[in-house]
Amino acid sequence: MTQTPDLLDQMNDRSREVFRRVVEGYLESGEPIGSRTLTRTLSEKVSAATIRNVMQDLEYLGLLDSPHVSAGRIPTQLGLRLFVDGLLEVRDLGDDDRHRLDATLGSNTDDVAGFLDRVGAALSGVTQGASLVLSPKHEAPVRHIEFVSLAADRALVVLVFSDGHVENRVFTPPPGQTPSSMREAANFLNALIEGKTLSEIRGEMGEAIAMRRREIDTLARELVEQGLAAWTEEGGQAPERLIVRGRANLLSEEGQAEELERIRELFDDLERKRDIAEFLDLTREGDGVRIFIGSENKLFSLSGSSLVVSPYMNADRKIIGAVGVIGPTRLNYGRIVPIVDYTAQLVGKLISDRS
Repeated sequence: MTQTPDLLDQMNDRSREVFRRVVEGYLESGEPIGSRTLTRTLSEKVSAATIRNVMQDLEYLGLLDSPHVSAGRIPTQLGLRLFVDGLLEVRDLGDDDRHRLDATLGSNTDDVAGFLDRVGAALSGVTQGASLVLSPKHEAPVRHIEFVSLAADRALVVLVFSDGHVENRVFTPPPGQTPSSMREAANFLNALIEGKTLSEIRGEMGEAIAMRRREIDTLARELVEQGLAAWTEEGGQAPERLIVRGRANLLSEEGQAEELERIRELFDDLERKRDIAEFLDLTREGDGVRIFIGSENKLFSLSGSSLVVSPYMNADRKIIGAVGVIGPTRLNYGRIVPIVDYTAQLVGKLISDRS
């Protein structure tokens, strides 16, 4: 945030300490922090009235808020962002947390899907939050594509990759498609896609679709725009798979019925595999862990949750997936950040070693 350096410059040592103590107290307890509480913890001895004046100044800057007239203060979203960017002290990864995450490797590391399931469960258990793991896409070049009509509203796309991998994906075709039009669509795509990965197909065909929209068969166009039938039935093979674990952990954190409903909607969206590509896009702006607080990202703005997310890479240092933790905005960021970072390194190492 461009505002945070300016705000830090406007704060003297006393203001910074009061602000830090309020945020740390809130993150630990979830309750507003009052001036009398702070008089017992500040490094310098000052009166409660002096602390109240400092807190009013911080409220004027938009960093603190008072939920009730007589209550203490809690950090605003801007305040949490300032704290995370400028004052957060990230802890070292604890030995117990490291051992629990290392144990996810288990005995069968060849089973990547099983490994990622275990990672999601372990990450949720270690953090007591909700974990998200986005599994890697299959990035080998495509050799052949074929469509099979199953019903009026269901069809199967068979993708054959150059490394011998075969994926069958069930999807909903545009209305009015016939077996004949599906064969024509497959012929059109096969003439263009051989030797290209799915990501390359989407990128390179974007301009061609814009230029030749009327000429390109409806089915072929929509399949490319949708990521070659990326919407699959439950249990089907997906190009990207989002593993959600620990939903109950997050739901139990919230007491308000309205907040509970917003969080349920968030997880319903995630579990229906909406915006999975956006989840991965969150991690593309630079390496390392990123923190999104509340409305900073539209995926989590409605629920008012925070997301701590990190990408993992293959042997070629290419981002192929991501791991993250969702929780209330009062997450213990100092502890969660190294856990997410280590988990991403663990997954990336396994993927790289296998390749």
